[in-house]
Amino acid sequence: MIRFALQGLLARKLRTALTAIGIVLGVSLISGTYVLTDSISSAFDSIFSQNYKNTDAAITGKSAFDLSEDGTQTAPPFAADLLQKVRELPEVGAAGGAVSGEAQLIGKDGKAIVFGGAPNLGFSVDPSLPQFNSLTLVKGAWPAADEVVIDTKTAAEKGFQAGDTIGVQARGAVETTRISGLVSFGAVSSIGGATLAGFDLGTAQRLFDKTGKLDQILIAAKQGVDRPQLLAAVQKILPPATQVRSAEDQAAEDAAGTSAFLSFLQTFLLVFGGIALFVGSFVIANSLSITIAQRTREFATLRTLGAARKQILGTVVLEALVTGIVSAVAGLFLGLAIATGLFKLFDAIGFTLPNNGLEFRTRTVVVALLVGVVVTVLASLRPAMRATRVPPIAAVREGAVLPPGRFHRYRSAGAVVVAVVGVGTILAGLFVDGLATRTLLILLGLGVLLLFIGIAAFSARLVRPMAAVSDPVARWSVVVLTAIAWPFVLFPLWLIRRMFGRRAEFPGVLPDRPAVALGGQNSRRDPRRTASTAAALMIGLALVTLVATLGAGIIKPFEDAVDKISSSDYAITAQNNFSPLPPTVAAAAAKVPSVTELTSVRAGQARAFDKTISVTAIDETAPKLLRFDWRSGSQASLSELGADGAIVDSGYADEHSLTLGSTFRLQTVTGKLLQLTVRGVFKPPAGGSPFGNVTISTGTFDSTTTQPQNLYSFLNIEGGVTAANTDALNAALASFPNAKAVTIEQFKDNQTDGIKSLLNVLYVLLALSVLVSLFGIVNTLVLTVFERTRELGMLRAIGLTRGQVKRMIRQESVMTALIGAVIGIVLGLVLASLLAARLDEISFTVPAGQLIAFAVVSVVVGIIAAIWPARRAAKLDPLQALQYE
Repeated sequence: MIRFALQGLLARKLRTALTAIGIVLGVSLISGTYVLTDSISSAFDSIFSQNYKNTDAAITGKSAFDLSEDGTQTAPPFAADLLQKVRELPEVGAAGGAVSGEAQLIGKDGKAIVFGGAPNLGFSVDPSLPQFNSLTLVKGAWPAADEVVIDTKTAAEKGFQAGDTIGVQARGAVETTRISGLVSFGAVSSIGGATLAGFDLGTAQRLFDKTGKLDQILIAAKQGVDRPQLLAAVQKILPPATQVRSAEDQAAEDAAGTSAFLSFLQTFLLVFGGIALFVGSFVIANSLSITIAQRTREFATLRTLGAARKQILGTVVLEALVTGIVSAVAGLFLGLAIATGLFKLFDAIGFTLPNNGLEFRTRTVVVALLVGVVVTVLASLRPAMRATRVPPIAAVREGAVLPPGRFHRYRSAGAVVVAVVGVGTILAGLFVDGLATRTLLILLGLGVLLLFIGIAAFSARLVRPMAAVSDPVARWSVVVLTAIAWPFVLFPLWLIRRMFGRRAEFPGVLPDRPAVALGGQNSRRDPRRTASTAAALMIGLALVTLVATLGAGIIKPFEDAVDKISSSDYAITAQNNFSPLPPTVAAAAAKVPSVTELTSVRAGQARAFDKTISVTAIDETAPKLLRFDWRSGSQASLSELGADGAIVDSGYADEHSLTLGSTFRLQTVTGKLLQLTVRGVFKPPAGGSPFGNVTISTGTFDSTTTQPQNLYSFLNIEGGVTAANTDALNAALASFPNAKAVTIEQFKDNQTDGIKSLLNVLYVLLALSVLVSLFGIVNTLVLTVFERTRELGMLRAIGLTRGQVKRMIRQESVMTALIGAVIGIVLGLVLASLLAARLDEISFTVPAGQLIAFAVVSVVVGIIAAIWPARRAAKLDPLQALQYE
C-alpha cells in the first residue's frame, strides 16, 4: 500500500502541488519569522557586545525605580569627578567616561535626517582609549572640540564627506559643525536606520546639557585582577544614584528592551503564519475530500481485492504525510525570501531594523517542518476516514458516491454548538476581570478558532440562499469589471492575439446568460464543497475586516479626543511625530510676536502606590488651551497645582480611592518624594489623552527631573491658522529642524499615520491568507474540471463554445468568492463589535469604503482564480472528454 500511495501521488502531480500550496505559504511565513527575528537578534547582540568589548565593568546612573522604554525618561547622569576616583583604584587598569543623548543631524536641505523611526544617536568618543571604542574610523580623523564624526551610511545617502560642515541639533538650537571623519559601527553590516554622531567629551557634554556630568564609565581591570575583585573595589567608592555592573550584565540590561520587542515581534508574526496554516488546512481538507470522492471506484476496487479499511486509511494519511514533508521543506527555504521581504516591508514603512546577515538556525528547521507536517496530516484525517467508508460494490456502480457518515445528520447542530462555544469563549476573555494577559490571549485565540470552524461547517446551509443573491451580483460585478478592463486589457490582448494569427473570441461585455446560469447551478450543486472552498477566503476577509474596523474605531475616537481636549490653533511636535522635544523648542516659538498663548505638556515617569506610572506636567497657560472633562474640580484646578498639587485621571482615582483633597506620595526618577494633594479628577476621552495618570505643575516636574522634555506644545496665534502665521512659526523653529509647527487638523493626521502604517503591515500579512484561499479556489475548480470532464464534453458536443465554458467556470468562481466575502465581512464586523464593546478606547465604526473595496477584491480574486481552470476546461477535446473515465 505504501508503493501504491506514492505512485498515486506521482500520477496526480498537479493536484498534489495545488493542494500543497497552502502549507508551503504558511510554513514559509513561520520560517521567515524565525529567520527575521533571529537575524535582528544576532545584529543587536553584536551591537551590544561591541559596546562593551575589552570592558570588564560599567558604571551608570541609577534611577530610583525601573524605567519603561518609552523614551521620555533616562537614568540621571552623575558627577564627572567619579572618573578620577575610579582611575586611582589599584584594581583598575583603564577607565573612560562618556555621555550620550539624541543628536539630530541636519541635511544640506536644512531638514532633519531621519530614516524611518530609528533613533538619532549621539555620544562622546575618546580615541585615547581605543579599547573602549566601538567605532571604526573609515575616513578622516577623530573629532576635536566642536567637531563631529558621522556614520558612513548617513554620509553616503546625504552626500557628506570628511571636511564638510553639517548641522547638529541636541538640547539647544542647531549648530553648524565640521565633519572630522566618517565611522562605521564595529563588524555589524547594518545598524538599521539609526544615525551616529560622535563628539569629543567636552563638546558632547555641552550639546547634551551635561557639563560636568557623565552617563557611563567603562572600566578594564588591571592584569591579574578578576571581575569580582574589580566590582567589589568599585562598589566601595560609588556615590548615591550610581551602580556598577559587569560588562555582560550591562549588555544584557541594555538589550532588555530589545529582547522584549523581539519577543513581541516574533509572536506577532507567528500568529499570521498560524492563520495562513489554518486557512491552508481548509484547502487541504477540501482538496483531499474532492480527490477521494473522485477516487471512489479506485478505493472500492482495492476493497474488492482485499484491502482493509485500515489500509485505505493508511494510504490517504501517507499521501498527506508525504505532501506535508515536501510542502514544509519548500516552505522552509521560501522563508528566506519571506524574511528578506519582511526586512524590506518594515523598511518601507519607516521601521528600518539592524541586519547582520540572515540567521538560519536548527530550531527554525525543526519547528517549520514539524508544524507543516502535523497540520497537513491533521487536515487529512477527516477525508481519510471518509475514504474508509467506500463499499466494495461501488467498484461496479456507475457514478457511485461516498455514503454519508453516522453523524452526518448532526453536522449543522454541531456546527452551531461549536460556534456558540467560540463566542462564549471570546466573551469570557473580553469581559471576565482579572485575567492574566496570557490567559486572555489564549481565550481569545481559542474562541476565534472555534467560531471560524463552526461558521465554516454551518455555512453549507447558507450556500443555496446566498447563491441565489450572489448570482446576479457576481454576473453584473464581472460585467462592470470587464467594461473597465475592456479598453485597457481585453481588447489589446485580443488584437495582439489576432495579429499573431492566434484564435481568440472578440471580448464582449454583456453576460452570456446560458453560460453564467450553468456556472450558478454548479456552485449550488454541492453546497458543502462550495462552503469549504469559500471558508478559506471567509477567514482571511473576516480578519481583514476586523483589522480595518478596529483601525477606524481607533482613529475616529482619537480625532474626537483631540477636538475635545485642545482649543489651540497649532501644535508643535517632532518631525517623526512622537519623539519628545527639549523645552527650548517651545521657548523659540513663544518669541513669535503674534503668539498669544502657548502651553507645553511635559512627560516622564514616576512611582506611586508601588507601581511605575506615566506622569505629565503643565504650566499656568494650560487652562486657556487645554480642556478637561471634570468629574471633580474645574479648569481653575489647573492654575492651582503649585508645588504640591496634582490632577489624576478617573481610572487611577478609582483604583486608589483618590478624591478631591486626597493626599498621596509620588517618587520621582531622582528618588525625591513628593507629597501631593489631589486638586481635580478628570475623565479621559475615549480616544486617549496626552496626560498621564498623574499631572503636576511644570515647576515641580522640572525641579525633580533631569533634562525634562515636552511631549507636545499647543499655541494660539493672532488671526488663527493662516499662511503668514505658519511661515512665522516655521521661521522661529528654523534653528530646530527636528521640530515642526502643524495645524490641529495636520496634528491629528500625523498622529494617526503610525496607526495607518501598522494597518498596512497587517493587510500585507493577512494578504498571505487571502493568497492561500485564492489557490484553494483554483484547486477546487481544477479538481471539479477533472470531475466533470465527461459533462464538459457533452456540453461542448451540443454547442457550448470555449468562451462560454470559460464564462461558466468564472461565474462559479466569482460566486464562491462572494459567498466567502459576505460571510467573512459580517463575521469580521461581529468580532470588531465585541472588542469595541469591551475597550473604551475603540468605538465601533464601520469603514464602509474599505468594506466595498474588500468586496471588489473578492470578485477580482474569483476572476483571477478562474483563469487557469477555465482555460483547461475550454481546451478539452469533446470526443476525448466523452470517453473520460
